[in-house]
Amino acid sequence: MLDTSPLTAAVERFADRLRAAPQSRLRRGAAAEALELARELAAAAQRLEDPSGSAPARLMPDEGVFVVGDQLAVAGLDLAEALRAAGPNGAKAPSEMLDEAVALVERVEVRAMR
Repeated sequence: MLDTSPLTAAVERFADRLRAAPQSRLRRGAAAEALELARELAAAAQRLEDPSGSAPARLMPDEGVFVVGDQLAVAGLDLAEALRAAGPNGAKAPSEMLDEAVALVERVEVRAMR
């Protein structure tokens, strides 16, 4: 089974920073960056769970700047679970997808929290 702890650690760290961030930072773009990341992670999990794409895509709603940390945490944990359950099923191995997701979370965190 794939060890997804690097992803969960990166997501939880960013989510905690968002939860503790002042409203002014969230409104200056940190929340928007995080919501876009949460949507991307959720979409990746959906693709892993339904590779045929037969289920309708679900878009994470914008519930406001004070909820985005929790939304990011949920999306990240969903992707981690999907990666653990995934077998080789396409062009990328789950371990490669994990590495890309961790790098993406880290890049967005740096950009959003500067």
